[in-house]
Amino acid sequence: MKSNWSIQDSEELYGLKKWGKPYFNINDIGHIIVSPQNNKDKALNLFKLVQNLEKRNLNLPLLVHFPDIIEDRIEQLNNCFAKAMVRYSYDGSYQGVFPIKVNQQRHIVESIVNYGYKHKYGLEVGSKPELLIALAQLKNSNSLLICNGYKDKKYVETAVIAYHLGYNILIVVEQLSEIYLVADVVLEHGIKPNLGIRAKLSAKGDSRWADSAGDRAKFGLSVTEIICALDQLRKSEMLTKLKLLHFHIGSQISAIATIKDALSEASQIYVNLCQLGAPMEYFDVGGGLGIDYDGSNTNFPASKNYSMQNYANDVVAAIKTACNNNDIEVPVIVSESGRSVASHQSILIVNVLGIDKIEEFNDTIEIENCHTLVQEILEIYVSINETNFQEAYHDVLQLKQEIESLFSFGYLSLYERGKAEGLFWKCCHKIKNILQKVDLEVDELDNLHQLLLSTYYCNFSVFQSLPDNWSIDQLFPIMPIHRLTERPTELGTLADLTCDSDGKVSRFIGYQNVKPHLELHSWNKNEPYYLGFF
Repeated sequence: MKSNWSIQDSEELYGLKKWGKPYFNINDIGHIIVSPQNNKDKALNLFKLVQNLEKRNLNLPLLVHFPDIIEDRIEQLNNCFAKAMVRYSYDGSYQGVFPIKVNQQRHIVESIVNYGYKHKYGLEVGSKPELLIALAQLKNSNSLLICNGYKDKKYVETAVIAYHLGYNILIVVEQLSEIYLVADVVLEHGIKPNLGIRAKLSAKGDSRWADSAGDRAKFGLSVTEIICALDQLRKSEMLTKLKLLHFHIGSQISAIATIKDALSEASQIYVNLCQLGAPMEYFDVGGGLGIDYDGSNTNFPASKNYSMQNYANDVVAAIKTACNNNDIEVPVIVSESGRSVASHQSILIVNVLGIDKIEEFNDTIEIENCHTLVQEILEIYVSINETNFQEAYHDVLQLKQEIESLFSFGYLSLYERGKAEGLFWKCCHKIKNILQKVDLEVDELDNLHQLLLSTYYCNFSVFQSLPDNWSIDQLFPIMPIHRLTERPTELGTLADLTCDSDGKVSRFIGYQNVKPHLELHSWNKNEPYYLGFF
C-alpha cells in the first residue's frame, strides 16, 4: 500500500475531476476551490470562505450559492444549441425556459432571468402561484412563459390576462378537459391566448421519472386525444392559436438513445400537426438533460452517457430531418432544462461534531470462568493470520449469534456477553488490519467493512437540507473540502442531529455504483472538519 497521499489521489478517490469539472478543483494545500466562471485565476477557497463566514457569526450548516455558475450554464446551453444549428444548417432558433419547480428560491429565479435576458431565456410554471412569481420576475417581453401543470379556471384566467398585457405566454393543454376550460375563459374575456399541446409519447424515459411518459402518464394527450383537441379548437375558432408541441419523458435521462427515441416520435407528431392546419412555431422538448453526478459518463442512473453538445446536436438533427422530409418550416426549439442549469450553483457545507466508532477493546480479557463459547472466540482471535482470516471471520460470526441467543434465554450473564462482544470486535479489527496489510479485497468480507463503519455526526438536518436524498434517494457528490493532501483512514456514514432514524446518509456515489460508505479522515474534536454536499 502507498504510504503517502497526493492531491491527485483525492481527485481520483472522490471523482472530482469527473463530476466537478470545470467548476471545482483542489489547490496546492488540499482545499476545494470554486471557479464560478471556469476561471481558476478567480477561484474561491471554500475552506477559507467558511472560516471567514464563521468569524462573522454565520454558523454552519451553510448553503453557499454561486450565481456566476448559473450564468456559465446558461451560456453553455445556448452556445451548444447555436453550434448545433450551424452544424445542421438549422434556420430556426433556440429559446430555453427554466422550470420554477426545480428551485423556487428568489435569488435563483432572479439570477436566471437576469443572466438569461440576452438569450430571451424564459420560465416554465406548473401552477398559479408559480405563474405569479414568473410574471413578477420576467423582464424581457420576448422571453417565453410556458404554463404547464393542472389548470383550474383561475390559473387559466390569470394566464389569459397576462397574455393580453403583453407577456409571451403559451398555455399548454395537458388534459383534454382543459381545451373546454380555455374555450370558456376565452368566450368570457374575449381574449384568445397562444396555446400548446403536450403529447403523451409511447417512448418512456429510463430514470425514476420514467412514468412522465407512456400510456399511463399523469399528463399529456394521447394521439386520439390530440385529434379530438384539434377538432374542438376548430369548432371554437382557436386552431390558429395553437403554436407549440411539448413532451416530457422525465428528469435526469441517463441514455441518449432514450432521448432520440422520444424525439423521433414527437417530431412526427409535430409535422402532422402542421399538416392538419395548426400554425406551429415552437417545439418544446421538455426536460431530461442530465447531470453526470458520478463522472462515469455512462447510462448509470447517477450519470449520463452524453454531453450537453451531444444533446443539442441530437435535438436539432431530429427536428430538422422531420421538417425537411415534410417541407415544414423548422420551429423555435424550446427546452426546459432545470437540473442542468441550477444544480452546480449551490454547495451545502456542514461541520462534523462527533463520531461513533467501533473501537478495538484493549483491556485485558479475563475469561477463565466464562462460557466455553466465549473461550472459543478468544482462541480464534489468537489464531487469526493471513491464511485463515476468512474462515475465522465466518466462525466468529456464528459464535456471536449463538452467544446472543444463549443470553436471550438466560444461559449467559451480561458480563459474559460483554466479554464476548469485546473479543468479537477485536477479531474484526485484526482481520481488517490483515486485509489492509495485504491490500486485498474479498467480496465475502464486505459485511465486515459495514460492521466497522464509523458514524460521523454532522450539524444539519437531512430533512431540511437534503430533502431529495431521503425522499427520492437522490445521490449527490459528497467529500471533505479540506485535508485533501492526507489519506482518509476511515470508512463512515453520515448522521444528522435530529432524533429521527431516517436522518442519515448511507448511500454514496461511486464509479458506476452506489457505495455504502464514504472515505473520511480521522476526527479531532479540537479541529474543524468540513464536508461539502455538491
